[in-house]
Amino acid sequence: MIITIDGPSGVGKGTIARITSESVGFNYLDSGAMYRALALFADLHGIQKEDDKRLKKLLIDFHIRFIKEDGKEKVFINSDDVTEDIRTNEISTLASKFAVNETIRGVLRQMQRRLVKNKNYVAEGRDMGTYVFPGAEYKFYLDADPAIRANRRALQLKEMLGININETKVLEEITKRDKLDMTRSVCPLHPADDAVIIDTSILSIDDVVKKVESVVKNNA
Repeated sequence: MIITIDGPSGVGKGTIARITSESVGFNYLDSGAMYRALALFADLHGIQKEDDKRLKKLLIDFHIRFIKEDGKEKVFINSDDVTEDIRTNEISTLASKFAVNETIRGVLRQMQRRLVKNKNYVAEGRDMGTYVFPGAEYKFYLDADPAIRANRRALQLKEMLGININETKVLEEITKRDKLDMTRSVCPLHPADDAVIIDTSILSIDDVVKKVESVVKNNA
């Protein structure tokens, strides 16, 4: 069974997806981490998003692993731990630019489908319910006011990186990212026609998780 949770930055979809996966006993797929990891890998090799020829060669050597250590999920590119490296605003912005490349989306889509084949997963991202797993049994789309999302994102980065983040700058970056994600020609961000839409602006994490679990349990 596949449960998809999509939405823009800062709506809490990562946290909601992780908690839901643990609650229902499913595996967790963080598709955003895959795009950020690839963007970081390409950047380290000096490869631009338009360079399809070099990107295709790079993808051959790109191996991403998710390993749970001490209750926390770590992300590795080959043997390198990049868990913190891929969570910066710079890499997030870079990932959004690489995400418009059809070659990259095609390769990562195949990787994601292979990963979940014949398994139970909660898949989180921006196009899980629309393009990657259109046949998913349950689909959710989370949204929230941009200012609230910026505040959440700034707090998340402070907790992860231990530094204060300019919230106004985060809001500007979120606004730009939204426009890019929603207007790109390849797999634009939007709710699936059959998705349950949840506005998380004034909801706690527990409230959202309960809504998701309620839909799944009532329709199981």
